[in-house]
Amino acid sequence: MTGRRARSLFLAALLLAALVGAQLPALAHTEADTGLPEVGVDERPGGKVPLDLPFADADGKPVRLADFFPGATPVLLTLNYYACPMLCPLTFRNLTGTVKRLGGLSLGRDYRIVTVSIDPEETIEMARAKSRETYGMLPGIDGLPLRWPFLSGKAPAIDRLAHAVGVRYTRLGKNNFAHPTVAVVLTPDGKVSRYLYDLEIRPQDLKLALIEAADGKIGSPVLNRVLLYCYHYDPVGRKYALIAVNVMKIGGALVLLLFAALLSALWRADRKKGRTP
Repeated sequence: MTGRRARSLFLAALLLAALVGAQLPALAHTEADTGLPEVGVDERPGGKVPLDLPFADADGKPVRLADFFPGATPVLLTLNYYACPMLCPLTFRNLTGTVKRLGGLSLGRDYRIVTVSIDPEETIEMARAKSRETYGMLPGIDGLPLRWPFLSGKAPAIDRLAHAVGVRYTRLGKNNFAHPTVAVVLTPDGKVSRYLYDLEIRPQDLKLALIEAADGKIGSPVLNRVLLYCYHYDPVGRKYALIAVNVMKIGGALVLLLFAALLSALWRADRKKGRTP
């Protein structure tokens, strides 16, 4: 009986290993995961994205990237593919969670998200299904097709867009891709401002990156100045970090202001007492 159990466990382990091995190409999204030199990000800050590129939205309507760059609104660009079985759905789920926790900034009013499929063979129906799935995680927000469109297009347009932002990817097999997990923050006129990495973007990092891209013209102007003064982007850690010296300066200034206000109040109280018979 013990021998049979051991053989059963051994066969189960082999089956599990085979299943995991079969899924590895689908899960590979970064150069570190795949070891493929053609997968990665060549950061191009200040590079201009061609806004005249033609795509189709989730309803099959022809659009151009310029349609989603209104006024002073920055854009968060993500390059994914809708048939991705694991990591892209996780990325969308995490991004919706970040959007919900992005205090002070509203999707559509202060910024937009644009998702473009890197697979030119994906259909409008696939884009529509993925958009509905994602919109279902953002209840209470109207007009999401304009606030966060899911686009598909032909290979030339996809390639030009990916090249403009420096994102490199490759096809693995027939239906899978290896690509980096990165979101690109674009200025209102379509220039590359910042790259945000990882499966889950911190709300603080996204907020600061959007404020930088919009040159402080979204949200509260006073709070924006304070945030950008207290935080800076760490290119090594690829996150925004607190500047302790600047925080201490602000704290010292506040202490001086409070001290001056206290002295003023005491002075006025003494003057009032001096005038009383």
